[in-house]
Amino acid sequence: MNSKVLGASTVLALLAVVGASPAPVSSAPRPGPTRALPLGAVGLTETRSTRTLQPGVTLTRIVRGADAPALAWTVEVAIPGGATSPDPDAPATALKDRASADELTAGVRGDGFDARVEEVTTPAVADYAGGTLGWRVRVGQFDSQSAATAELTRLRGAGYSGSAVYTGWDGNPADRGPWRIDVLTIDPDRFRGGLKASYGPDLENREKTSELAAAAGATAAVNAGFFVLDPRAGAPGDPAGVGVYDGRLLSEPVNGRPGLVMRDSGRHSRVVRLTWKGRVVGRGASQPLDGIDRVPGLIRNCGGTADDTPTSLPLHDVTCTDRDELIAFTPEYGRQTPQGDGLEAVLDTRGRVLELRSPRGGPLPAGGSSVQATGTRVTELAALAEVGRPLRVERTLRDGSGRKVSPSRATSILNGGPELVRDGRLHVTPATDGMVQPGNASFYYGWVHKRNPRTLAGVDAAGRTVLVTADGRSTDALGLSIPESAAVARALGLRDAVNLDGGGSTTMVVDGEVINDPSDAAGERPVGDALLILPDRG
Repeated sequence: MNSKVLGASTVLALLAVVGASPAPVSSAPRPGPTRALPLGAVGLTETRSTRTLQPGVTLTRIVRGADAPALAWTVEVAIPGGATSPDPDAPATALKDRASADELTAGVRGDGFDARVEEVTTPAVADYAGGTLGWRVRVGQFDSQSAATAELTRLRGAGYSGSAVYTGWDGNPADRGPWRIDVLTIDPDRFRGGLKASYGPDLENREKTSELAAAAGATAAVNAGFFVLDPRAGAPGDPAGVGVYDGRLLSEPVNGRPGLVMRDSGRHSRVVRLTWKGRVVGRGASQPLDGIDRVPGLIRNCGGTADDTPTSLPLHDVTCTDRDELIAFTPEYGRQTPQGDGLEAVLDTRGRVLELRSPRGGPLPAGGSSVQATGTRVTELAALAEVGRPLRVERTLRDGSGRKVSPSRATSILNGGPELVRDGRLHVTPATDGMVQPGNASFYYGWVHKRNPRTLAGVDAAGRTVLVTADGRSTDALGLSIPESAAVARALGLRDAVNLDGGGSTTMVVDGEVINDPSDAAGERPVGDALLILPDRG
């Protein structure tokens, strides 16, 4: 996930617009309504098997359209000069305006390839009108991936780039599948275990969901929020949005984006839009914080303060920048704080300043913390901090109504987006949550419109927390678009639901085994955090 720089016109435009062994099927109640999922044609075969993992926790596997006929493969030609990213989930630059697509197609045909132009339209959602996204250029129809890959190799030899794609990933509502979806349901009336988010040994590194589950002895787990992947965008593994663990706010929200709030170990869960304020207090004065436990100057997914570039609004998979920041670090961040120009006040366990170091960065004392300043904020921190005197860090979370959110030790909050379901109705919010990038229709096309592996979470009308994974990027499991994800969440009976990190991150672990099929070629992906269902330990 590479950082990008967007111009002022872009900002104005934005303002305008299964591998485990089979288990016996139990008679446990299925999560939510049992009506067929709204995927593909009416009347497709759909099977459901449910088993109880522990009192109050069920796992349901849903397979829809298992007997679907194979669809064609094709080659999608990339747009010359499009943005690139090291993020394996970053959408390819695949869409153009009609005139440009026609011109590219003529060139590809002139080089001897069977090229065509296809219009891409997308459905309207709560905050985005949909309609024509753009035009894509494709070459050929093939019965196998190997045949499409061979044509892609020939195309590259002619100086073009692109990818072999299965047409079942396009999102055609008439497709017949297959889809493979796993659903974990936690019933608060019967659940006596724990539900908590875990980031592992520290915030700044990544671990696999299965590793986090094993370390905690979890019955089941799913991957959770968005996180930094590219070192140029911050510390890999750092949550890219709100993160509350054991009641401690360790990562600030992307202001206004939704989070999954789980109180009392999941006995009271809800989807809430969150904002925050923080400040540093010392020597009778205070200064506002820019962030918590992240590399100064790099704001992944944006949504920060008014002086961030290019925007203070959420902008997904974009890294905004700010040369002048005040960042608080907790003991949970990692073995040492980020290094660079600026000033750092190092604090002991009581919040007293042990030293002022410049340049900033280095190890913290056991249980200690720090505050780093860069750019113009250096003089502000120097005026607040004095060796031997206390320096207090305050942080406050608020919900969309402005009410203070006061987490207890049994509270976890994870970042996500877009919202999918609100009050039992479809409520899909890609524009509000930064997935609409004017001037880059390919992002919406690849991230929202097309089918991908997805991880979803929410709460149903009975107060049950529901965690969902959908496999994708294969011929055996097509995945879900974001609108399809919302439809599935509502069909499962969710009253409120939010999209979590998906793509190659999508993972579900049960009894120590990964039961879904992660889409990365290397297998299960290390992630920033995971949501763990813990057994009743008496």
